[in-house]
Amino acid sequence: MAMRATKLQPSKVEAIQMLKEMIQGSNDYVFAEYRGLTVEQITNLRKQLREKGAELHVVKNNFARIAFEELGYTKEVAPLLAGPTAVTFVKSDSNDVAKVLLDFAKEVPALTIKGALVDKGFMDKAQVEAFSKLPGRGQLIAMLMSAMNAPAQNLVYVLNAIPTKLVRVLKAIEEKKAQEA
Repeated sequence: MAMRATKLQPSKVEAIQMLKEMIQGSNDYVFAEYRGLTVEQITNLRKQLREKGAELHVVKNNFARIAFEELGYTKEVAPLLAGPTAVTFVKSDSNDVAKVLLDFAKEVPALTIKGALVDKGFMDKAQVEAFSKLPGRGQLIAMLMSAMNAPAQNLVYVLNAIPTKLVRVLKAIEEKKAQEA
């Protein structure tokens, strides 16, 4: 664990406060090591994440440690803040963001997922990979709505089938009488 100064400079206090505001404004956080990425690759990753409602920021480990500790994330975050760390602040569906990060890590092996905090619960790298394979919130809602819609749709088909069959029977009777006459 790094040493902590007893008195912080105003610029550092301001940086920690900005980081705390970013943490409070986000639902979930994904931690990654970015060592070896070029500026172009990081810019591309940031663009992909922005489309999913997330922001990637390179943070100073001590500042991040202080900010997360002050917000009550002490034991989960401390091991993740070693080495060059980039934190993805997720404001929307963290499942989609995890997919983007893991797909990018497959293309560019220099990016390594360290872990995540999702719904105030810690996930290691393997759990983040498993989480990314699950359907997203939007997909789950669509599945639920289709399951709820199916019985009503079937009822409409059944109710529609009765007059349709009646019309077909009457048409068959009409054709039969026309042939007999």
